[in-house]
Amino acid sequence: MNFKTLKNYVAVLILVVSSYATVSAQSNQFYIDKYSPVAQEMMQEHGVPASVILAIAMHESAHGNSKIAKNLNNHFGIKGKNNSKVINSAYKGYKSVLDSYNDFISLVKRKKTTTPLFEEDRGQNYKAWVGALAKAGYSRTKDWSSKIIKTIEMYDLDNFDKNPAPISRKLTASK
Repeated sequence: MNFKTLKNYVAVLILVVSSYATVSAQSNQFYIDKYSPVAQEMMQEHGVPASVILAIAMHESAHGNSKIAKNLNNHFGIKGKNNSKVINSAYKGYKSVLDSYNDFISLVKRKKTTTPLFEEDRGQNYKAWVGALAKAGYSRTKDWSSKIIKTIEMYDLDNFDKNPAPISRKLTASK
């Protein structure tokens, strides 16, 4: 392989990588724009910080692009039964994405490690919430907590904890 050919391969590789980064960033922002009102509403109603809700959903669903998100409306990686004829999965199926968000809140409320946070850190201290969920065994991946916190900080999701949106239920019927 000569230098000119190698140079062309490198140029194409750089173009592909930069295109992927642009598409990925757009996908992330689209997800945040679409689901931040739901996360903020749930924070107001239940006390789980919107940043935690969004970051976990983004991480577990690959920003809404994973197979379980697309086929089962499961944005939180919650295991359970489903009736899908499209994919064979151990993950729970939902009628809508909003049902997935509601089930996540129910799951968090059942965890003993998060119970005190509903009183002490209602809508605040995302690091404490992520730590409590990790301690409760939400994920078996060792670096799960750091990935969730990194997502919150990378996208400034904690701003949604400080500036709650008015309650609207805009996505009640959306998938």
